[in-house]
Amino acid sequence: MSRTVKFYFALTSTWAYVGYPAFAELAKRQQLKVEYRPLPLHDLFAATGGLPLAQRSITRQNYRVQELQRWREKRQLNFNLYPKHWPLKNGLADRIVLAALDNGTDIHPLLLEYFTAIWEREEDLSDADTLVALADKAGFNGEELLQKAATPAIEERYQANLQEAIDEGAYGSPSFILDGELFWGQDRLPELEHALTSGRAAFGIPPRP
Repeated sequence: MSRTVKFYFALTSTWAYVGYPAFAELAKRQQLKVEYRPLPLHDLFAATGGLPLAQRSITRQNYRVQELQRWREKRQLNFNLYPKHWPLKNGLADRIVLAALDNGTDIHPLLLEYFTAIWEREEDLSDADTLVALADKAGFNGEELLQKAATPAIEERYQANLQEAIDEGAYGSPSFILDGELFWGQDRLPELEHALTSGRAAFGIPPRP
């Protein structure tokens, strides 16, 4: 029987980009039903005690770059450590993904276009024309998605994803939820797959003494 995994992410998240191809392969391999939940990442940080990258110490920023180089090699990716248009205001792109989900079609091509546009091709995903063109390239009607992304219903779902992530204990991107158990970070994908295949019960939070 197919298992369901909630995937909380933001397109501005470097680690969501790094881990997405591996997660997509895992989902296919394990025949997962994926619930895609884009959310406003900075609001998630603010609600859970996290800091945007620019506000972290230079020590933490430097280590992040070292880690990115390790994972770039391990995942055999080809991306820029300091993309031209990053950090970016990604709310519109995230909401276009939400609008695309309503079509009931596979959004994998759209996510690949958007992620690689930021990190590999250094395109500006805060630009509406760019978003439309990339959506068209991925097989969607970009202009239609752009208009739908501006509706109150999509904004409500965007904010609902944020609140649900908070309620489920998520505090960063990417976060994966399986049977109520949180797996934070693309480097937790092996642990997610083990949970799927081992038959073990989900780990919750035991009562504190």
